[in-house]
Amino acid sequence: MFNQKVLVRAIALTFLLPAAAKANDSNELEALRAEIQQMKQSYESRIQTLESRLQTTETVAGEADKKAEAASVQASSRPTSSNALNPDISLILSGTYANRSQDSNYHITGFQAGGEIGPGTKGFNLGESELGVYASVDPNFYGGLNLALAPDNTIGVEEAFVQTTTLPYGVTLKAGRFFSSIGYLNDQHAHTWDFVDNPLAYQAFLGNQFGDDGIQLKWLAPTDLFLELGAEYGRGRIAETEGRDKNGGGAGSLFAHVGGDLGVSSSWRAGLSYLEVSPKDRESNDIDAVGNDVTNSFTGNSKVWLADFVWKWAPNGNATNTSFKLQGEYLHRKENGDLTNDTGINNYTASQDGWYLQGVYKFLPYWRAGLRYDQLSSGSVNYGDNAANLANSSYDPKRISAMLDFSPSEFSRIRLQVSSDKSRQEATDNQVFIQYQMSLGAHGAHKY
Repeated sequence: MFNQKVLVRAIALTFLLPAAAKANDSNELEALRAEIQQMKQSYESRIQTLESRLQTTETVAGEADKKAEAASVQASSRPTSSNALNPDISLILSGTYANRSQDSNYHITGFQAGGEIGPGTKGFNLGESELGVYASVDPNFYGGLNLALAPDNTIGVEEAFVQTTTLPYGVTLKAGRFFSSIGYLNDQHAHTWDFVDNPLAYQAFLGNQFGDDGIQLKWLAPTDLFLELGAEYGRGRIAETEGRDKNGGGAGSLFAHVGGDLGVSSSWRAGLSYLEVSPKDRESNDIDAVGNDVTNSFTGNSKVWLADFVWKWAPNGNATNTSFKLQGEYLHRKENGDLTNDTGINNYTASQDGWYLQGVYKFLPYWRAGLRYDQLSSGSVNYGDNAANLANSSYDPKRISAMLDFSPSEFSRIRLQVSSDKSRQEATDNQVFIQYQMSLGAHGAHKY
């Protein structure tokens, strides 16, 4: 009996197991179908959510674009600053130590030169530091202010101007106080010079540097060859004079500059300029016939012609490691008017010229060396009735200078300069200068 029961149960299990397995398979299939359906519903819900978010985002973006367009239209109807109340501010700190073999009573023999001329006083000097503020006024105008802080604690306005930025056909108009664009060096600030001081010709004929109150018109030709023409009309503030107090102006100038590239390693620029100015009470130091110091005051008409040239070389145009610059200028001045001193007022006429030539070689990434020679020609001078009281010399002043400077960055420079200055007939001034120049803040690129 026991065995029969076991056998019956075994047979029953044999027939029932496939049915049970089939039932289990059916249950698993139903479970899988339910899970797939649930996943499908979940993904469809997510997709609908994403599509809704996308539609919302597109709507918001469209509204933002409309608001931005409206704001742009509104902004274009009123002046806006390209720098939004944040002008470029720069501070140039400069100082000099001067060791000289002669006294500081500087003059140039045979030349009526006014203004800030000469190498300055001996010993430590603050030098001429500069504070500059420049910015776009709005889409149509650009403005700048440059203050010079002199060693005697005075502050002078070198430049304070506005100029146009959107006139057609390459025309630019500038108004205010600015350095004239005659010559090559004249419109460059002192911290960009390659030597401590300006050439003798600039000192003798322009009072070191000519800046005036007036207007300037420039035209840049739309050509591959650089061509710039310009004219200026101003008050006539030359060599620290105040200019003419009259309706109209006391100075006018014309200039033309042309330049271009020579292959991939060289570039050049040349120019011709003319300046006519009527200085009033321009003072200059001189020596009378017996060797006494006198101060002359000139009032009359002065005409200056300038020719300039510069050539620059750098391997494949890359001046990072090495470069060379050769530049020179020729100046000729004719004057006639009244010369006043202790002996009275006398007629004065003069026709004189001067020139300089200099080369600067960058031989290492941070090091440069330079050599400059400059000379003046006494020309023809007539002191009129005062000829017996003033020394009328045929002496030609000259000077030779050598410099070495180290610039660890574009913002700092330390310079050593030695000069043999024979500006005065009676004595040679052997000079040694140590100069530092440090630039703080934003500063624009220097001119060519």
